[in-house]
Amino acid sequence: MTLSIYDYATLTDEECDARIIAAKATLGERCVILGHHYQRNEVFKHADFSGDSLKLSKNAAESTAEFIVFCGVHFMAEVADILSRPNQIAILPDLAAGCSMADMANLMKVKQCWSELAQVLDVENEVTPVTYINSAADLKAFCGEHGGIVCTSSNAEKILNWSFSRREKILFFPDQHLGRNTAHRMGMDLDEMVVWNFTKPMGGLTVEQIKNAKMILWDGFCSVHQMFKPEHIDNFLAQHPETKVISHPECSLEVCQKSDFVGSTEFILNTVRASESGSRWLVGTELNLVNRLNEECPDKEVHFMSPMICMCSTMFRTDPQHLVWVLENLVAGHVVNQISVPEKEAILAKEALNSMLSVA
Repeated sequence: MTLSIYDYATLTDEECDARIIAAKATLGERCVILGHHYQRNEVFKHADFSGDSLKLSKNAAESTAEFIVFCGVHFMAEVADILSRPNQIAILPDLAAGCSMADMANLMKVKQCWSELAQVLDVENEVTPVTYINSAADLKAFCGEHGGIVCTSSNAEKILNWSFSRREKILFFPDQHLGRNTAHRMGMDLDEMVVWNFTKPMGGLTVEQIKNAKMILWDGFCSVHQMFKPEHIDNFLAQHPETKVISHPECSLEVCQKSDFVGSTEFILNTVRASESGSRWLVGTELNLVNRLNEECPDKEVHFMSPMICMCSTMFRTDPQHLVWVLENLVAGHVVNQISVPEKEAILAKEALNSMLSVA
């Protein structure tokens, strides 16, 4: 009989800790837990592997475990299912753990965009669709079907170079900021980029704007990184001018231009960890990561950029209670919250993901 999540709701985090450790010991090499950097500490500490989307994608592909428990959000567990072998099972502890950015681009809207672009362009020969890994499996499959590719914040520049070597334009979704920041850093002028407003016919663009654009950016964003503002940097530097500023490329262009360093979560972690003792850092990314980094580096001052608390609320939904529930069900011989991408969709999505892994 499957164990009910309701029986775990009243467990304390301490009780969950002991039972998670016991369940992991029982399952042994049959189970691997992947933890994204934005995950809360109470869950993150139980991960066998931790990292950003690219690193965890590779961990999923290389895992020999029967069960891949992904402490992250829905699209990450989908990637684990797509890249794993048929005898492996991907599990998401809480099915409510989604991604608001990923939800801003769905297959229907992207297909409509592609169809409208085809009225102006020879899309199959002129446009490479590129989806950020923070997207649903069906959008990765769309890219696979149309000669496109997936990117992460770690490898976006390599992916854009690959894409431009094949076709002259890129349709980039769902995060406009990663696309804009990466292309601008590569030397592209801002007037060569346009934003596709998916609520308007033809994205709210003229035929001339579409024809002249090299980058067509989806009007999507991360609700966490959208919170950081240039004035947050200005105000902090006014008090601590010696501070180094480091930001994630999901932040706005204005924030990234005021930053000394811009890069993925892995880049942020490695840069701050390797910095001089006594240095001070202002970090523009998710709160759990910044707090954990501050604890790891007692010889440095690590500050969260925003004066307001802004964490990834959907990532936060995965708690110790859900994790122990999933693990104890596995011990009892039951699989709960399996993430399974339909076969046809998975094949196409895997093409786009494999292209990314071969380039990056």
